[in-house]
Amino acid sequence: MTDDAIWQPLRVELARWADANRCARFWLRDDDAVRPTDALERLLALGNAHGVPLTLAVIPAHTGAALAVRLDDEDGVTVVVHGWSHENHAPENEKKQELGPHRPREVVLGQLREGRELIEDIFLRRYVPILVPPWNRIDPLLVQALPGLGFEALSVFGPVKAKHAAFLPVINTHVDLMDWHDTRGCRDHGELAAAIVKELQQRFAGGDEPIGILSHHLVHDQSAWAFLHDLFKMIAETPGARWVSPPELMVSPQD
Repeated sequence: MTDDAIWQPLRVELARWADANRCARFWLRDDDAVRPTDALERLLALGNAHGVPLTLAVIPAHTGAALAVRLDDEDGVTVVVHGWSHENHAPENEKKQELGPHRPREVVLGQLREGRELIEDIFLRRYVPILVPPWNRIDPLLVQALPGLGFEALSVFGPVKAKHAAFLPVINTHVDLMDWHDTRGCRDHGELAAAIVKELQQRFAGGDEPIGILSHHLVHDQSAWAFLHDLFKMIAETPGARWVSPPELMVSPQD
């Protein structure tokens, strides 16, 4: 383990969970996969070394058989649908969105249906019917149509919103490794560890929502890889936490 001053608060919090005979659940979602790359190989190796199940959000319009063949024997990997083409359709004065209100509803829903069918067909047993909207944004009016398109869950970023959970299970991510607004590299490790501790403290006080870690293997710098390694190692060494995969998390809103 690296700098103990960074990791000690997280170690202490996980020990509190273990002492209370509780186990915090984590899951890992990695966005924007389309084909085999050296970065993907590194992510797969890291996850396998520590027993971490990986959820790859794959862009339907840009993927193909090469990625499916590579993942065929990766039993710890699930594949979900990352929009259609990860193309922004919002004007310059708005945040980027592919699944916003900027195009005819039938066009957007048609692409989502096609994307789901394509991912299911290509990835077969790796596929799980979860939609991950590009940029973690989706028009609420589209969410109600997702079950009719074959989606069984939605995954964005941040706390679960009632306007999403009213229609299907929501399995969100909460801690993003990357600093998108400044350096575009990995965030400070102490800041990331503190963010995870905060999420754990909220769960300890009440609620059992899994903590989603969000990564983007195609743009990781060395600092991002180092953080994932240290996080994987810590969780593997403590009885107060474990990694879970989406099939375990997909329960109905009534459950």
